Amino acid sequence: MANIQYYDVILKPVVSEKSMEAMTMKKYTFLVHTEATKTQIKEAVEKLFEGTKVKSVNTMNLDGKTRRRGATFGKTAKTKKAIVQLTEDSKEIEIFAGL
Repeated sequence: MANIQYYDVILKPVVSEKSMEAMTMKKYTFLVHTEATKTQIKEAVEKLFEGTKVKSVNTMNLDGKTRRRGATFGKTAKTKKAIVQLTEDSKEIEIFAGL
């Protein structure tokens, strides 16, 4: 397993209708490094976003989709998605504030 630093764990936020609705319940969705564990994701969120306290982390591994170009088949890269639940007394994450 690779040595992953906390700033390498979270790749980008997921912006979709479902993830935006979950933000009302303090659930935030991120694409994360494929080898990151739940504890690493929790530490990364708490260090990157000051004042946040993570209650729980749910992860899901997403296989790459099959793509076709002519007669050749290939696959897109595998990804990992994390849904982070914050505690009630935690601060909101600011990157989602203007959305």
